[in-house]
Amino acid sequence: MNKTIFHLAFPITDIALAKEYYVDGLGCVPGRENKHALILNLYGHQLVAHITKQPLTPQAGIYPRHFGLIFITQSDWENLLERSLQRQLLFREEAKLRFPGSLLEHRTFFLEDPFYNLMEFKYYRHAEAIFGDYDYAQIGDTPK
Repeated sequence: MNKTIFHLAFPITDIALAKEYYVDGLGCVPGRENKHALILNLYGHQLVAHITKQPLTPQAGIYPRHFGLIFITQSDWENLLERSLQRQLLFREEAKLRFPGSLLEHRTFFLEDPFYNLMEFKYYRHAEAIFGDYDYAQIGDTPK
């Protein structure tokens, strides 16, 4: 069992709004907080939301910057999808099946938080596709 956890820091402009979104909406467990930052537990990984005074702007598309999780079971992915729908979180891209019938087949959806941070949540049908098979060079969607 891997005993390493992932840490990601990202910008926000309002602690209360971040808690509403990440705790009440996404289901994170809140950790330490002060007037400058909030620590969140997202499925055992540490997110740190840092207050910034710099203006935050949306990305034109989902690339290049987003973060998220890859679920090991489809039911866990479906549970977060259902929670996101019930809490009426903003979907940047609706749930879909990508690369059907191939080794890279996976389910995915993108959310956008109130600070324009994008998150992708995936479930791969074949676990070996998570880090890739050299026979398949496809990564993401083809740029438009």
